[in-house]
Amino acid sequence: MFRTKALLLLAATAGLAACESSVNKTIDGGVDAKDLSQLEAGIWVDPNGCDHWIIDDGVEGYLSQRLDRKGKPVCSGIAPPGIATGPFKQDSFVVDLL
Repeated sequence: MFRTKALLLLAATAGLAACESSVNKTIDGGVDAKDLSQLEAGIWVDPNGCDHWIIDDGVEGYLSQRLDRKGKPVCSGIAPPGIATGPFKQDSFVVDLL
């Protein structure tokens, strides 16, 4: 019983420690590292028809929901659900195998 509690406490401590990060998330950390503001985004439309900004540099990918000025989801109908459109893959020389 004591061993189980000790293991659970150790796992919880390790999990919380993993949440602390000093990584700069505004920089693409791939082989062609650059500031995220230099990457071009496309739009992926989710199954509900709402837009998400998408960037794929072949190794890493970025996705963020597209929101209007009031914080509400943008559902523009720019593409059918499940489709990504725009120049979101052109910022890298890394070939995307998928």
